[in-house]
Amino acid sequence: MLRTMLTATNSLNQIQKQMDTISNNIANVDTIGYKAKEARFSEMLYQEYVNTRKDTAARLTPEGIRYGVGARVSQIQTNNAQGSLKTTDRDLDFAFTKERQYFNILMPNENGEINMVYSRQGNFYVSPINDEQVMLVTAEGYAVADSNGNPIVFNDNVKSFTLRENGSLVVNYNDDTEETFQLGVTEIQLPQVMEAVSGPYLALPANFDELGYDENDILTNLVGIVRENIGLENQKLEMSNVNLSKEMTNLIQAQRTYQFNARAITIADQMMGLINGIR
Repeated sequence: MLRTMLTATNSLNQIQKQMDTISNNIANVDTIGYKAKEARFSEMLYQEYVNTRKDTAARLTPEGIRYGVGARVSQIQTNNAQGSLKTTDRDLDFAFTKERQYFNILMPNENGEINMVYSRQGNFYVSPINDEQVMLVTAEGYAVADSNGNPIVFNDNVKSFTLRENGSLVVNYNDDTEETFQLGVTEIQLPQVMEAVSGPYLALPANFDELGYDENDILTNLVGIVRENIGLENQKLEMSNVNLSKEMTNLIQAQRTYQFNARAITIADQMMGLINGIR
């Protein structure tokens, strides 16, 4: 009975992580550029007991009895499928049309240092930095980087914005002049290695070299001729790729599994009470 309670308890903790992941997906169903997460389970350590009685019958499984101790969440995997596009008719709204391509964003850390992070959230704004200049920023106020990793800064007498092929942003001024910037775009080859920071932003983990990866194996900065591979559309936003019907189905299944394991603990406790009550 004690083994049953331990196995069910171990599983309960892991199922709770799955339910938290599903709940986070549902909460971000309308978040721009959000990618759904999925909990993957694997078997935990199990013990094998060899039967003393020889079993002469043909069987497909190894001999012996195996006692497991539950399952665990081995990985929270990201679904990188393309989300639907929503037309906004706004000049500073951009949507990727290809998977695994991300905007380069400059985010300060707790020490005031500027780190490069990545996001598919393309609703940008302008923020004044002095009397005559403004900077292209995200909805949270982080600077959008160009292909060289520098903030995109331009004069404030802007008439309109135009997106050209290969991710070039043209700033049209009131005096009929223009200035062109290349939006910084990175293709993430191994998204499962990336670390989630605040909101929709991803960053390289601090110990990615210990994981056996090189930065060039994970990220490809789209510069030069490879910018022709960039898929961007203007006046549109990529919505979340969360399938609400699927998430609700997964949530119901997870809740039933949670209830089953909780019931197993209750039954084991009742049986132990009966055994201890025998005189």
